[in-house]
Amino acid sequence: MMDIDEIREYLPHRYPFLLVDRVVELNLGESIVAYKNLSINEPFFDGHFPQKPVFPGVLLLEAMAQAAGILGFKSLGKTPADGSMYYFVGADNLRFKRPCVPGDRVMLRASIVSDRRGIWKFNVSSDVDGELAASASILCADR
Repeated sequence: MMDIDEIREYLPHRYPFLLVDRVVELNLGESIVAYKNLSINEPFFDGHFPQKPVFPGVLLLEAMAQAAGILGFKSLGKTPADGSMYYFVGADNLRFKRPCVPGDRVMLRASIVSDRRGIWKFNVSSDVDGELAASASILCADR
């Protein structure tokens, strides 16, 4: 549905911080499904952890927030090039259920809960092969 070239139009992030590889489902104003492929070549695996590489939890949360950002941008018909920006401003009820490791395809899911005065609330989750990896409610500010 959205390849990396189109994703780069809607997210200001670049390597090594662009954490969404593809969008596979998008329902404007409602929800998104995207994914991040984890490769052993990712720079964070060198230090987290050298003997047992694990995708850092903060980056998993960031990947879910980036998917939510794409949903917000696309739903409003805005892009960073227009001067619009989404800032990740909060997370509630964050839970990590399983580690994500090299070779995993991490599915990233986000749905809009509310949008009030430029503050968006999303329910986000991630899974690998249908097994929940993490979930949270996050807030993003549209500036």
